[in-house]
Amino acid sequence: MADKQKELFADGVAQIHFVGGMVRMDLVTLQPSEDGKEPVPESHARLIMPPQGFLNTFGAMQQLIDKLAADGIIKKRNN
Repeated sequence: MADKQKELFADGVAQIHFVGGMVRMDLVTLQPSEDGKEPVPESHARLIMPPQGFLNTFGAMQQLIDKLAADGIIKKRNN
């Protein structure tokens, strides 16, 4: 029997911090609030990785951002 990958959904990252030699990212999902009000981000998981893993992940994200921009799916902001 093949192992199944676990999927984790997040609307975004609430915080990224460095503690105990590890990078920690708090993942959030948007939860409904009172009628007519904006959804509220709620932390539901934490991703922890060593600094090198974080840098590798950042590099992979940057490559995807560049591809999405080249394909016209997103527009990069000039800072």
